[in-house]
Amino acid sequence: MKRGGGGGRGGKFETVVSLSRQRTIQVLVFVSLLYLLIFIFEIPFFFYTKTTTNRSTNELATRSNKLDDSPSLLSQRVSLTSLQPEGERQTYAFVSRIFDDEAVLDHSDGPIHETARHARQEGKKVWEELESGIEQGISTEDTENLIGSCPQSVSLTGAEFEARGKVVEIPCGLTLGSHVTVVGKPRKAHVTGSSNGEAWYEEGAGGGGRVVSHFVMELQGLRTVDGEEPPRILHFNPRLKGDWSGKPVIELNTCYRMQWGTSLRCDGWKSRADEETVDGLVKCEKWRKDDSTDEEQSKAAWWMKRMAGRKSVTADWPFPFAEDSLFVLTLSAGFEGYHVNVDGRHVASFPYRTGFALEDATGLTLMGDVDVQSIVAASLPSSHPSFSPEQYLEMSPTWISPTLHDSNVEMLIGILSAGNHFAERMAARKTWMQHSLIKSSQLVARFFVALHKRKEVNVQLKKEAEYFGDIIIVPYMDNYELVVLKTVAICEYGVHKVSAKHIMKGDDDTFINLDAFLDKARQVPDYISFYFGNMNYHHKPLRHGKWAVTYEEWPEEDYPPYANGPGYILSSDIAEYIVSEFEMHRLRLFKMEDVSMGMWVGQFNSTKPVRYLHSLKFCQYGCIEGYFTAHYQSPRQMLCLWEKLENQTWPQCCNMR
Repeated sequence: MKRGGGGGRGGKFETVVSLSRQRTIQVLVFVSLLYLLIFIFEIPFFFYTKTTTNRSTNELATRSNKLDDSPSLLSQRVSLTSLQPEGERQTYAFVSRIFDDEAVLDHSDGPIHETARHARQEGKKVWEELESGIEQGISTEDTENLIGSCPQSVSLTGAEFEARGKVVEIPCGLTLGSHVTVVGKPRKAHVTGSSNGEAWYEEGAGGGGRVVSHFVMELQGLRTVDGEEPPRILHFNPRLKGDWSGKPVIELNTCYRMQWGTSLRCDGWKSRADEETVDGLVKCEKWRKDDSTDEEQSKAAWWMKRMAGRKSVTADWPFPFAEDSLFVLTLSAGFEGYHVNVDGRHVASFPYRTGFALEDATGLTLMGDVDVQSIVAASLPSSHPSFSPEQYLEMSPTWISPTLHDSNVEMLIGILSAGNHFAERMAARKTWMQHSLIKSSQLVARFFVALHKRKEVNVQLKKEAEYFGDIIIVPYMDNYELVVLKTVAICEYGVHKVSAKHIMKGDDDTFINLDAFLDKARQVPDYISFYFGNMNYHHKPLRHGKWAVTYEEWPEEDYPPYANGPGYILSSDIAEYIVSEFEMHRLRLFKMEDVSMGMWVGQFNSTKPVRYLHSLKFCQYGCIEGYFTAHYQSPRQMLCLWEKLENQTWPQCCNMR
């Protein structure tokens, strides 16, 4: 029994030992497998990390070499120190040198020279701040101001509207479907010049003594440059007592730089059946012309005819505005034009005019014999192309300006632009600036831009200039009366920097058909000086009104022959003369850039004959078939024109917005 009991205890012991060995072996196997797994995955990770590190190092070295070799990358700056006396501050190749002689404007008197000196001094200070890196301190609030606060709606009471100078700011303009509602009341008619009520006169209106009651509502464009009159994108003028016709009338029009378009007059007659419509609506609705007819009787007769079962009943509505009577006016933006409804009834529709985009309508004004109760603008866009450079500037090498060659170029194309015209410059880069002659540097295109009053715009402008390499900054504070300085800068760059054979001046809303006018320019022998554009002869300065030119500014009775500003071409010897006269402090400056050029060419013509070449194909307003240049073209129109020019042999216009 004892022996049997001892054998049982020995068997149990052996069982325990066996189980312990099995567990030990299992643990060892598990640890070994874990080690193998770690070893297997660690080696590829090590080699991958090392390879990636080496590749990144090589890429960084390559990029560093590119930064050293390429003049067109974002942070590349081309030093001009070697061209300056030792000790002068460093400047860069995208800055115009017309003010290298700081006394260049100090030897002449007159309003424009005083304005120019002040703008140059202020611009010098702003540019030095940009160079020194002070722009790094721009706050988030400043950046948001650049992008622009784009509210979905804007509303003002009548008192708020009066307090803001009778102007409603629409920060980012309008878009398709936007609408503005005005609640107001026309004042009682009064004799012009009397003390009853506020007498309001249209510019250029005749003398007093007439009984009037009229007001003007206008959509106005952004004032991009100090001193420049904002364009009147839509001019809506109800005249309750009529004008020369003696009957109530509504006039609609547009105006840009004192040039009015063809007016649309709604005088109570419905537009003809064969006349084009706007989004399916007639341009002018009919209203009853005889104000003595009893309105209630007319409405009662209309309802009686309707109840009698007549299928076709024509409503005989009165003029939509009445003295001392409240109205609700709604202005809406459609596909083809603006539509005006008053008290729920369609009154007029006005087709979009070439050169004016919906996003340009950044302000609304109401002036004249009207008391405004409230204004609401709704369904507004969320961004504006000129305020959102990061949205509209495509930082792609495709659009970078090609490197300049040492040899002379055939033509410099200088384009006047404003600091915040990011969308306009991008449209030019993506269209006519892609021409093979520009990509090969046979022709050179550059934007000439002055400094903007908003610091954050200048920061973005400087970055844009550094990246694309096609912007020349003229270091003065932009002002419409000083646009002539940009023209001088174009001549200086064409003569001293690129030694161009010909020099062309254009605007950033000008589409250029290079092949067409180059053929004409090449027909002129090299030894002949020429001035080629849409010429004006025997024009006289306006002596009265908002755009008046004083005798101090222009003492002569006539302007010299001059080409319209949106596009013209000079031979290089004329440009050399202009630069020389400017550097010798003898160049006369005038606030109208195109007239100034005509004056300078006329002075050169007294020493060497100049051939004046005229062509209407340098379009002053809009576009014509077979154009050399098309003016007032929106970015969308520029893209459309380029597509047509590539696909068709004959240049055709785009009338879409």
